[in-house]
Order: sequence, then structure tokens, then C-alpha cells
Amino acid sequence: MTLHSLPRRHALLRTALACAALAGPVALLTAGMPAAAQTGTAAWPTKPIKLIVPYAAGGFADTRARKIADKMGQALGQPVVIDNRGGAGGVTGTDAIAKATDGHTFGFGSPGPLVTNPMLMKKMPYDAAKDLQPIVLIEEAPLILVTAPNQPFTSVAQLVAAAKAKPGTLTFGSSGVGGAHHLSGELLAYQTKTEMVHVPYKGGSLAATDLMGGHLAFMFEMGYSALPAIQGSKIKPLAVSAKQRLKVLPQVPTLQEAGIAGFESYNWLGMIAPASTPADVVARLNKAANDALQSPELRQMIEGSGGEVVGGTPQAYGKFLADERAKWAPVIKNAHITLD
Repeated sequence: MTLHSLPRRHALLRTALACAALAGPVALLTAGMPAAAQTGTAAWPTKPIKLIVPYAAGGFADTRARKIADKMGQALGQPVVIDNRGGAGGVTGTDAIAKATDGHTFGFGSPGPLVTNPMLMKKMPYDAAKDLQPIVLIEEAPLILVTAPNQPFTSVAQLVAAAKAKPGTLTFGSSGVGGAHHLSGELLAYQTKTEMVHVPYKGGSLAATDLMGGHLAFMFEMGYSALPAIQGSKIKPLAVSAKQRLKVLPQVPTLQEAGIAGFESYNWLGMIAPASTPADVVARLNKAANDALQSPELRQMIEGSGGEVVGGTPQAYGKFLADERAKWAPVIKNAHITLD
């Protein structure tokens, strides 16, 4: 800058400040701010945030959502309110997330509504890959392959050998068609090239009761449901579906350790947003969620029931979703599974 230019710059500054003063106190406050701070999403959130959980209150997803919502609300300066919208295997609530336009509605995503239901149903009210965008993967909840104490199997190898010896006779139960419990059993059959019989129930507790009564050969069960029964010696664990052993069951091998190469299956949870949500809002939600996942209380809730805390970037969650779609497509096709 040359010396003779200083008087002109000072004059311009005085003129700008005078104009701002004429415009009132708001203009004075914003005259020196960057444009991005004056418009757009810089002030977000401006009202309470709605977090849609596409399942009934009191369940696996709901209990997680309420804990993380409280932590995120404190960080974002607005309450995060849970809105339970169950129905159609999570599709009803997820459709509401996809169609939200108020800029303050987001939700929880899980395997069915985001990955497998589009493969199982002929018609979907939304396109999970186009109408929604990932925020963060919150938890991977592995399943536990369990059997009854009166069953002869003490290892996965023995179970697979029995399935190969008598094709189409080994039964496994689940809480319903197309869920993580069912698909984990189909993945086991697919990877071991065996024929097993799926028996769907109207709820996991009914399947577990029949398992303990010796009416089913095995089933895949969530940690929070299986652990009390395992500790009470009502069922016995053969393996877990994670890539590493669980802290709560360190003596139980993974299915990969048991000889089923590459076997992984989770009933995971993540946060999702409508596709139209601005990137900076997604970034703020991502940071708030990742910070919440550092809470010892939340980590204990997840890990104490056999889950694994994840976190990470929206991009990492997006890749995870793509990998899940690629993994389950051939399993569903091979087993001829539909929900229609």
C-alpha cells in the first residue's frame, strides 16, 4: 500500500460506517462480518431439533436415541426431541425423514430401511441412496450365534457339519422375515453352502423361548437379549458376528475365528438427514454426535450390551452403507426373500 492511498481508504471507511449508522444498530453489528455469517445456516439451529426414530418407544434404537439426543442438545444449544414413528419395518419413519423440509428434522437409520428393505420390497416410498444422506454411524451391534444347552453342538464347526449331513433339517429362528437375525442365519447358510430352515416368529422373545425349549437348532440374537440368558446358562453361545471378540464375552470366538471367512453381521444404528440438508449443518450434527459418543455413560450403555461404539465422518458412514448393500444383495437373492 502506498502512503498517498491512506487518506482515500480512511474516507471510504468513514462513509461505510456512516451508512451503517443510518441503517440502524443491526447494520452496525453486521457491517464487518463475513457474508456467510449474515445469511444461510450460520445461525442454525434456530428451534428445537426433531430426531425421528422409526421404531416404537422402549426398543433398541429408541433407548440409544434418547441418550445421544440429550448430549447433542447440550452441544447444539437447542433441545433434541425424539419422535417415534414405527411401522412397516422402519420404512414409515424413514420416509418422514426423507421428506422433511424444515431443516431441523433428522433421524436414526438402521439396516432394514436403509439397506435391505429396498431389496425385499417391490415398492418403496423413498430412494435410500438418493433421498437421504449419512451423518454418522453410531453403533455396530454384533449378534451372537446361540443354541440351547440340550443341543449337541458345542462349536460352529459341529453345527455346520450337522447342516451338511442332513440338508434342510436344521432350523433357526428370528423375530421376523428380513431382519438382522434372519439375514445373519441366511448369511451363514450362504457362506457355508448349506440348506437351513428359517422359522420366523412375531417377536424375538417368542423365538428365544422356543430356542431354550429345544424346538430350534440355533438363532442369532442381539447382545442385550442374549447376555442375561447366557449368564443364566439358559442358552450357550457358539460365536459372535463381529470381526473381533466382544469385551463382554471374551471367551466366545468370532465366526471368522470359527472358520467362516469374512463373516460379519451387525444390527447397526446411524444418524441420517434429508438429502437437501446443507453440508455445514451435517458437519455440526456429525461433530455433536461424535462428541456425545465420548461420554462414558453412553459408551457403557453400548459396550455393556455387546455393542461397539463407532463414530467417524459422514463419508465413512456412506462407504459403510455401500458395502452393506453389496454384501446383502446376493444373500437375499440366493434365499429368495421378499416382504411383499
